[in-house]
Amino acid sequence: MGARAIEGRVTAASEDGVVVFLIGMRINSFAAVRSWWPVARAMGPMLAELARDEDSGLLGCKSLLGGVREVYLVQYWESKEKLLAYAAAPEGNHRPAWAAFNRRVREGKGRVGLWHETYVVLAGSHETIYMNMPAFGLAKATGVVPVGRRGDRAADRLRTS
Repeated sequence: MGARAIEGRVTAASEDGVVVFLIGMRINSFAAVRSWWPVARAMGPMLAELARDEDSGLLGCKSLLGGVREVYLVQYWESKEKLLAYAAAPEGNHRPAWAAFNRRVREGKGRVGLWHETYVVLAGSHETIYMNMPAFGLAKATGVVPVGRRGDRAADRLRTS
């Protein structure tokens, strides 16, 4: 059935800064399974590794489909330093997966694509609202509070210093 909806209006508990990391894969040739299947499978072990490490900095993530050819993740991180540390860690799953992907890109002649975008959002520079939804997005990653606790209007919740 899925997560239970929270009645009414709520917002994410976090008033701290957050890093939003978007990463995705595009299948350019469905017939080239040897090019895209290993890329698709690489994310699971990385997410499991991050979930086991409470100090990794990953607050939460959500996988999404972008039509037939695209799969992507929205990830919320404590800081850019923790995100970059994970990406560069020689003992983690990311470095070998990245090296394998680069080999596949050279051999695969464009049959699979990969992209990512990183946004550093300063404290007070993000605003959320969820109505009759289960905990979702940033609220699922950081906790849910009634809207009134952070301000009834979007402008109230967007307090920039």
